[in-house]
Amino acid sequence: MTDRRREEVLIRIEHAGGLATGVSNDVHAETGVPEADVYGVATFYSLLKHPSEIRVCQGLSCHLAGSGEKIDAMSATDTPFLAAACLGRCDEAPASWDPQGENPLPEVHLTAASDELAINLAGVDSLSYEGLAAAQDNGADWVIGELEESGVTGRGGAGFPAHIKWRGVANQPVTERYVVLNADEGEPGTFKDREVILKRPHLVVEGLAIAAQALGANDIYCYVRGEFGAVRDTLEAAMEDATTAGALDTATTWHFVDGHGAYICGEETALLESLEGRRGMPRMKPPFPVEAGFRGAPTLIQNVETIATIPSILTRGGAWFRDLGRTEPGTKLYCVSGHVQRPGVYEAPMGISMAELIDMAGGVVGTLKAFSPGGASSGFLPASMINVALDFGSLQKVGSMLGSAGVVVLNDTVDMAEAALVQAVFFEDESCGQCAPCRIGTQLVRQAIERFRRGDSDALEHIAEIAPGMEQGSICGLGQAASLPLLSAMKYFPNEFESSVHT
Repeated sequence: MTDRRREEVLIRIEHAGGLATGVSNDVHAETGVPEADVYGVATFYSLLKHPSEIRVCQGLSCHLAGSGEKIDAMSATDTPFLAAACLGRCDEAPASWDPQGENPLPEVHLTAASDELAINLAGVDSLSYEGLAAAQDNGADWVIGELEESGVTGRGGAGFPAHIKWRGVANQPVTERYVVLNADEGEPGTFKDREVILKRPHLVVEGLAIAAQALGANDIYCYVRGEFGAVRDTLEAAMEDATTAGALDTATTWHFVDGHGAYICGEETALLESLEGRRGMPRMKPPFPVEAGFRGAPTLIQNVETIATIPSILTRGGAWFRDLGRTEPGTKLYCVSGHVQRPGVYEAPMGISMAELIDMAGGVVGTLKAFSPGGASSGFLPASMINVALDFGSLQKVGSMLGSAGVVVLNDTVDMAEAALVQAVFFEDESCGQCAPCRIGTQLVRQAIERFRRGDSDALEHIAEIAPGMEQGSICGLGQAASLPLLSAMKYFPNEFESSVHT
């Protein structure tokens, strides 16, 4: 079990405005947590360590749109800023974010409303909560059975069958259980969960209420990315509206928690560590969160998109959802950015081809050269694979992954070694440092690309030897995937990695 005083540490530092002089001592006095621990936790999180600096995104989509020039221009001023990891604003690249500013979110392109979409961002939210009523009438076994029939898998990246998680929590012989919403969206190129909450918040609230009701959880924790203040406010307001309307069980306690600027907290066990007031370092598994999660109790952790599909599955049936997909069950939200005419979030049948998705986004700006199908962790695929099905299984077969479906499109002006370097910098910056193969390996990958670009023709020859150690010796997916952008770029674009190119 955890020390609940420690859970207050990050919240108190946030309320104090970040890690200013004397804050760690004050929090120590208020909580009893040793000051060294307070300081160590706070320095792990960018938004607590640097609470007031403007962030300028250096993610791949923003890099393609000229963020380097934006960073150079900022460097010539006296304004303090940080070159930051992806800000989840890839549709307005090059993006920046001011912790003390308004930061209006962009209006994304939405597909037309349709009855054949599980989430339907262009649809109209409702307080009817028919899915929750069905869950209450039919019981937990029926709910989990419908999820199994639907074939819905985790939409946050892993693609793990949702019903197995739900049944895993339901089968635990204890009464203390928790439901946690993972809204700490940080994979480069990904901004779908942001839009789900902004456009269809009641689907998320209803889905969470269904989970709590079916699994016997009295507490729901919503962990929302810290840079998404308007998103958190929208979700909390929807919960309050549903409560006022009498749609929610008043015995359930809702908690809304801000993330603090650490990509790694998108990993479910790192998120739990953060909720418990510690540095966001992934846990060893087993035990899995369904067995021993938040406060050591059985915990269901689901991504925003996954939870938002639950109401329609229960109201229209698991078989209906399954049949929406082509190669795998259901629809999927695909984030499209980079060199396309209409960056945005597109809901399409699971297994839509890359060619079709690009057409939905208005076509390529220029000539297609490569694409990243699932965020930085998915590496790069060449234009010749434009007809690949965008689903978990098909992409795995070609050595990539669907991940969060953060699709970044690259045209023929892009230097692939430079694109690989952008991703390598991201992984090095966001490594939590817990696993030596990841901590050291991400640094070696970044250094090797930089040396190669300076003319060292032998700089990359050892990366293929390092990569298996990173993959096998890292607890979480960050270290396991960190070498993939470089290795895939070298595989599909070998001519760009000849020494003559960059000497």
